[in-house]
Amino acid sequence: MPSPFPGMDPYLEQSGAWSDFQSTFINYLRNAINDRLPGAYDARIQERVTVIESFDRPGKSIEPDVHIGRKDDAPECGARSRFGSVTLEPVTVPLIIPEKQRQNYIEIYDSPEQTLVTVIELLSPTNKSQGRAEYLIKRDVILSEEVHLVELDLLVNGQRLPTAEPLPQDDYYAFVARHECRPLCDVYHWSVRQPLPAVPIPLKVPDMDIIVEMQPVFAEAFACGRYERRLRYDAPPRSRLSRADHLRMTVPWHEIQ
Repeated sequence: MPSPFPGMDPYLEQSGAWSDFQSTFINYLRNAINDRLPGAYDARIQERVTVIESFDRPGKSIEPDVHIGRKDDAPECGARSRFGSVTLEPVTVPLIIPEKQRQNYIEIYDSPEQTLVTVIELLSPTNKSQGRAEYLIKRDVILSEEVHLVELDLLVNGQRLPTAEPLPQDDYYAFVARHECRPLCDVYHWSVRQPLPAVPIPLKVPDMDIIVEMQPVFAEAFACGRYERRLRYDAPPRSRLSRADHLRMTVPWHEIQ
């Protein structure tokens, strides 16, 4: 079943489905890119692990994904000694353990030199919140190299990418930063009422850009992941949409088209 929205579905931001959607979308996007790349190039999926520190969030409880039971005869936590006694009685407290989040992205290489040409990122909620500083450091490394960078921001919430001038007011963005044109960057922007646009993917000069239609990629990823089964369309999304769009979503989207 397709999404009821004409383009990006803002309910993906609040359902706990984003990590799965991100991986699915990247997979279909890589396939679409490879279908259009000249023979001298290939697109590959890479993985990055981001460590999210929790020290600035006191009181947060960390719960395991799987319940860990204790047998009746299991030893209690605390110091144990082969001599049967210790000097002090400890207090047992929970540690704050950093969270690890995995994120996929795409790299385009040329052959036969196997030179990195373009990096394509789909921003995650982590990139726009707790892991923003770490992402920006890695982003700065790419921007300092002769590598094109394409960033897709399909999230309404969170901090936007830093720019020297304010971005146009909109819901979603695609940033295309060609290494030979930096610090200038082409920004494509659209609203929740519009389908995802076609986005150019730059290659090595003098090769022409390839143009990837993002809406079919999204539609394939959404249908494959069956996200409509877990999204709650009976309430307005918690995304930072305009007041008009929030009002439109107080009833099912398909009833107000």
